[in-house]
Amino acid sequence: MKIFNKIKGQVGENLAKTHLKAQKYKILKQNYKNYCGEIDIIAKDGGTIVFVEVKSRESEMFGRPSEAVDRTKQNKIRKAALVYLNSNKLSEAAVRFDVIEILGGEINHIKNAF
Repeated sequence: MKIFNKIKGQVGENLAKTHLKAQKYKILKQNYKNYCGEIDIIAKDGGTIVFVEVKSRESEMFGRPSEAVDRTKQNKIRKAALVYLNSNKLSEAAVRFDVIEILGGEINHIKNAF
């Protein structure tokens, strides 16, 4: 089951990446990890660095995918983003946190999700 979930996650992230590229985002990193956490996709939208969390589900049986990005998850993403920005000398850059939820193959891009 764990391998299936990992593959499903990779498929979702690839769909999200394709969506972002179609919207003219520049992909900077995928599956970025540091000691604070992981960020699925780091992209650039014009002059803004965008940290994207991708959540996929087949149905709403357990709620919408974006609902899984709770405060704890948001805080981990923020901390990991801060490390990324500092280590790349981007601490003055404009930033945004988005969620891309994929529900039954449909993509919903939530800008400024948190």
